[in-house]
Amino acid sequence: MISVTRIFKAPVVILSLSALECLSLESIRTSGYNAWRAFKMRRKAMIVVTGGSGFVGKALITRLAQQGEPVRVLSASGRKAFAGLGQSVEVVQGNLYDAESLYRAMIGAHTVFHLASAQWWGKKRDLERIDIRGTQNVIAAGRSARIGRLVVLSHLGAASASAFTLLRVKGQVEEMVRTSGLAYTIFRSGIVFGQGDTFVNGIAQLLRANPFIFLQPAQGESLLHPLYIGDLIEALVRSMEHLDTVDQTLSIGGPEYMTFNEMVRTIMRVTKARRLIVPVPPWTLRAFANLLSRFFPYFPLTSQWLDLLAANRTAPMGALYDLFEMQPRRFEDTILTYMRGRPYRIELLRTLLRRRPRRIA
Repeated sequence: MISVTRIFKAPVVILSLSALECLSLESIRTSGYNAWRAFKMRRKAMIVVTGGSGFVGKALITRLAQQGEPVRVLSASGRKAFAGLGQSVEVVQGNLYDAESLYRAMIGAHTVFHLASAQWWGKKRDLERIDIRGTQNVIAAGRSARIGRLVVLSHLGAASASAFTLLRVKGQVEEMVRTSGLAYTIFRSGIVFGQGDTFVNGIAQLLRANPFIFLQPAQGESLLHPLYIGDLIEALVRSMEHLDTVDQTLSIGGPEYMTFNEMVRTIMRVTKARRLIVPVPPWTLRAFANLLSRFFPYFPLTSQWLDLLAANRTAPMGALYDLFEMQPRRFEDTILTYMRGRPYRIELLRTLLRRRPRRIA
């Protein structure tokens, strides 16, 4: 791997224009013009995050602020959502459909992490509006502001021809980014879990929804590749220093594969919520989820949730080590640190009582 930090730790370093010119020639040969341009802008320049109020966005902004990186967040709710993160976090009030605020957020940025998505609670029209139209607007603003690199988070299994809405939309977003003319990095990740995640904590809530049974799509044999949020954030941050991640689509996951059934049984064991697992045809669960969403907009079971179980979704084992020399954390060992004893029945009630906003993002 070629990294900026390693380049500057080479035995001979001449901090002069001629040395940088030589480096640029080598970069052009190995990673292309986009890689060199992204590197030139990477000197404590501004980092922009969209979707900063989400699970991944919050974790990324917190990490960058702790490192003292200058961070700019595009947020419809303004500064109050990011109070306490320090002066290095600048908030631009606006949204993905306001060209002026998007441009103001991106001007002078070397890296834009585009994380805004309706992947959990949105309906199909929300996915098309936020993920597709929103990405189109981000790309247009990025071109105008001449950003260094656009980093996008996608899913393992994303494909523009997929029969499943979430994976199809993510595949379309990937194609837009690849043909944008911007330097880019696309991360396809497995299920991201952590203390504030929706998927794994959603399973724990569903286990509390019925004291006797848990409805599982089919036999739960789809193969998953869960990735801890801390490891994902570390990979995102390290990618800024790696030239060879520019104009690449990276598939990453944790240190183990597991079926959905194995994941559910692990969560039952950790949370001490023993239930009889009842296999149900996936179309039945999808219809059930669509019905419940009319009355409980934030019910943990959604169509997008089921899309992620539609097929095996795995990355090459050891990808994080090969890319960034990282040793990701194991699923059960990690959820033991925050799931045991957690009041998931109360969390489920709070989730059911949440009202859907008039407009997502």
